[in-house]
Amino acid sequence: MEKLVIGFEAHVVPDLNDTLDEAKRHHFDFIAVPLVHPRLRQDVEGVSSSRLAPLTRSDLLLPSTTWTSCVIGKLSPWLNLDSPCERVRLASLSTFKKELSLATHLGLPAVLANIPIIPHPQEELPTITNYAGALHQSLVDCSYLQIWVRVPLMSVTELLEEDLEGESCQWHLWNRLRSQCNHLRNLSVALELTENLPSDEELLRWRGEPIKAVIIPTVIFLTNKKGYPVLSQKHQSFVKNLIQYKVQFMLKGRARHTSGFLPYLQYLDHLRTQIPPIPEEERFSIPYNDYLQVPLQPLMDNLESQTYETFEKDPVKYRQYELAIEAALLDLPAEGPVTLMVVGAGRGPLVRAALRASETAKRDLRVFAVEKNPNAIITLKNTVISERWLNVTVIQGDMRSWKTDERADILVSELLGSFGDNELSPECLDGAQEFLKPGGISIPSEYTSYLAPIMSSKLWNDVRVFNDLKKFETAYVVKMHNYYQIAEAKACFKFSHPNPLPREKIDNRRYLSLNFQTKIAATLHGFAGYFHATLYKTICISIVPQTFSDGMFSWFPLYFPLATPMLVNKNDTIQTAFWRCLSPTKVWYEWSVVKPNMTQIHNANGHSYWIGL
Repeated sequence: MEKLVIGFEAHVVPDLNDTLDEAKRHHFDFIAVPLVHPRLRQDVEGVSSSRLAPLTRSDLLLPSTTWTSCVIGKLSPWLNLDSPCERVRLASLSTFKKELSLATHLGLPAVLANIPIIPHPQEELPTITNYAGALHQSLVDCSYLQIWVRVPLMSVTELLEEDLEGESCQWHLWNRLRSQCNHLRNLSVALELTENLPSDEELLRWRGEPIKAVIIPTVIFLTNKKGYPVLSQKHQSFVKNLIQYKVQFMLKGRARHTSGFLPYLQYLDHLRTQIPPIPEEERFSIPYNDYLQVPLQPLMDNLESQTYETFEKDPVKYRQYELAIEAALLDLPAEGPVTLMVVGAGRGPLVRAALRASETAKRDLRVFAVEKNPNAIITLKNTVISERWLNVTVIQGDMRSWKTDERADILVSELLGSFGDNELSPECLDGAQEFLKPGGISIPSEYTSYLAPIMSSKLWNDVRVFNDLKKFETAYVVKMHNYYQIAEAKACFKFSHPNPLPREKIDNRRYLSLNFQTKIAATLHGFAGYFHATLYKTICISIVPQTFSDGMFSWFPLYFPLATPMLVNKNDTIQTAFWRCLSPTKVWYEWSVVKPNMTQIHNANGHSYWIGL
């Protein structure tokens, strides 16, 4: 786990150099300071005529490298761009533009802005239209300007309302602001912890938001028996979760320990060390967190050696396959050798699993390894020699067109994709099942795709960067990290093997409408796709969150984005429609939201995304 980046929020800064030196002495990495003295007010024409001094301090006080790496600017707290008083509104707008212009001039890494004051919980959210408009203009005019909006987890009025029902209104105000700013990626959250925290589900929701900084007031720290500052158990849990999202931290307020701020920084670092280390076999996947990948086209393209190598490192998948093959061998009649075909053998991991299973089950085995990739065939043939696979026959060819008089007792494949059927396992196995003897066993025997609605500003904005509507009609393989799952995943499309129907009557088209119930309000950015597969009897593999095979990393979920984010409120029903469509040359998915609002049908006729047969 990387070292924490921790800064200090200063309110009044008599001398910038002294403040920066003091922060460094206390081991802070940066400071957040007002761009303009908090007591300075401006009229509609700029600085008040009674003030002859400059607007603020000179940029010559610090070298440019310090401005760009060690200083976060804070907008004036008195700004009210939606004030009913025209004079206040115009003065606020004038100051707002000048301060952001100054921040851009200095090259500051970010600017800390305030969210409007929350009224009494029984009242409506405050109007922020003018504020959002000015913010949007600035974000568009300067795309590299990063604005962090300070969002307290709970407002003062919420803290005073002991019997307040429902959820915190802070998120709703943030969501309204970013929606009016068109979900721009340079608008982020500086989440300020409060003494009381909202519900666990509301805390989980922040996982789907672009949190860049977490502000921790020193006043919310408790004092342990040894006199050192600590956080409550609930705060600790939340902070440790946020650390995993590589956010920056800021302390706010005076130090309440005789040793100054050092005990606070040491305590936060202690929380970092309490986070369990990532298992060695899973570390390779860290760079793939929230990294969008177009799914494989296994029938059209041949996999590369590196891809095979990655899949073969999975410690769970092949163990489960071995257990499934062993169980199947023990269920077959004991007389004579068993014929097993691995269709889509790759570089041979399933062949090895089958050979190990035969030793454990003490059954003689004849193996046919069928693979279309000529490069993988080279590896297979070399392995037959080097590992003395005397009972293995390597076949180069497509399983759908290979012709043989041999018939298998067991047919084994690993053609599953992130969504189960999205790498065309049904079409491949329907073509290969003619190799099975009557009553033969298919491993896997069935698999079901699953869907769940998700909120992820990060993933949605990463699709938006392409500036192409077709990209919003494409499904992506992604190791989801910065996201919130709005509701539990539900079963979608199911396939079983062998299929009892004649090949010419098998129809692998599917359509399903699913309903999801929201627990709290959220922004719907799309759907996560998973799968659960039964290899044999009770032996399964799954990437569905509620049945996930711990330690397995061969598959990341599939992300189906929505072209336009959608607000869903607490207790709303999200109704979605999903189609699996096919033609003689390709298979594709189409998706749409029906409730609470209607969207377009994404990827009609597969014109943006499809899998080639």
